[in-house]
Amino acid sequence: MKDQSLWFLENIDVSGIFCSNKMSEHNALHTNKVFKKNEYIYLPDQSSDKIYFIASGRIKVGSYNQGGKEITKALLAKGEVFGELAIISEDKRRDFAIALEESEICVLPVSEMKAMMKDHNSISLFFMRIMGSKVLEMENRLESLVFKDSRSRIIDYLLEMVEKRGQRIGYEWVVRNFITHQEIANLTATSRQTVTTILNELRNKNIITFNRKRLLVRDLDMLKSEGV
Repeated sequence: MKDQSLWFLENIDVSGIFCSNKMSEHNALHTNKVFKKNEYIYLPDQSSDKIYFIASGRIKVGSYNQGGKEITKALLAKGEVFGELAIISEDKRRDFAIALEESEICVLPVSEMKAMMKDHNSISLFFMRIMGSKVLEMENRLESLVFKDSRSRIIDYLLEMVEKRGQRIGYEWVVRNFITHQEIANLTATSRQTVTTILNELRNKNIITFNRKRLLVRDLDMLKSEGV
């Protein structure tokens, strides 16, 4: 399957931007920090003055509605960037970011990133790709919420995980670090019970199998047809 990752731009070594010695003149302000499971990286209304790169682990980005209900916006893993709205007009964080497991994060001040963008056009191009891809992702999610039912939204999200993080093994696809049913519900505006029901139906049809560690798609074409 063609790589459709929203976070990578071909021929740009993102780890080299954030966490290596390739740009030694900028490295003085790089900080590597380890966050424990369930530790917040930032919270809403905190100063938006840093960019983050995931060296290891998994991060959830989300927000809270007026009633205090959590809304999951993205689940991110090794090699992905977050907090990038600080580069443009965000002064205060509107979202929160929390570690889903122990995670090592490379942290760079926004002022230093802007200086690097002036020196390296490829970095500016990389962040343009991030911004544009996020807009497209949000548009697709909004369209799904408006025009599709709960079952289709859940299946669409499974297909998205395969597209972004799946590894092909023969005729099957595996997605490691499978997320909880509640997280899928948060991302698809459904309930945990609905997610569990749909996943069990797909498993009973031998289209998928899953546990806490991985999702295995046995028949990708059949999964696609289930979402139509």
